[in-house]
This record gives sequence, structure tokens and C-alpha cells, in this order.
Amino acid sequence: MRDATWQQRVDALGRGGYRRYDERTSTMLGDGAALLLDTYGGDLRRLREQSENPKDVLKRLQEFPGIGPTGTSIFAREVQATWPVMAPFFDKKAVDGARKLGLPDDPEDLANLVPDEDLPRLASALVRVALDRSKK
Repeated sequence: MRDATWQQRVDALGRGGYRRYDERTSTMLGDGAALLLDTYGGDLRRLREQSENPKDVLKRLQEFPGIGPTGTSIFAREVQATWPVMAPFFDKKAVDGARKLGLPDDPEDLANLVPDEDLPRLASALVRVALDRSKK
């Protein structure tokens, strides 16, 4: 990404159907690639290793252009089986889904419902339940 020109990134985004935000996104992709390469040697595991705790991981992720609380929550939900230090991670949306189903709302209690490798799947399913407007 860093080696691609701004226009090459814009063109690639256009080919992928991202026309509305292509120019801004192209800049963010280039800046994010530079941050990843310059600060973490191109390896996000170094971000984790340099972080003091899971909250610090999320804070550092938000240093990447275009990544905010929602993006870091999605990342944490998905990475927790690969990065056990992030587990259990159930953000507000996942906890809302758990409540909607009558499940525990404590992350540790939720984590005890499934094997560790299924934590991302459970968290994502709970978010889908929380977002589902068809069942109140």
C-alpha cells in the first residue's frame, strides 16, 4: 500500500466498487501502511507485544487512520481466538445481544459457554442478534 501511488490506490478502490470514499480512503490506506511499516515493522503482532494490556491494544489500533471504536471492537471480537490476551472480548453490542437472548452479560460468563476458539463466532453472533430488528 505504501509503495502504491495515491492514484493507484484510488483506481484499485474504484475497481472494488468503493467510489464514494475512494480519494479519502486512498490517503488513509497509504498513511496506515506507513504507520504499520514504520512503527511495527509491518507486523501487527508487534503492536500487541508493545501494548501493556488489551485496552492499550485498542488505543494503539485507533492511531491508524479511519479506525475508531467500532473498528477496534470488530478487530478485538475477531482476533481473540488468535490473540488470547484479548479474550474474552464482548463489546456493548455483543452484551446487548446476550441480554436479548437471556444469556449472561458478564464477559467471563459468556466465554464459559463456548470453547476459546469459538469466542469470535459467539461474539459476532451476539452482535447480529443485537442488530436484528425483527425480534424484540
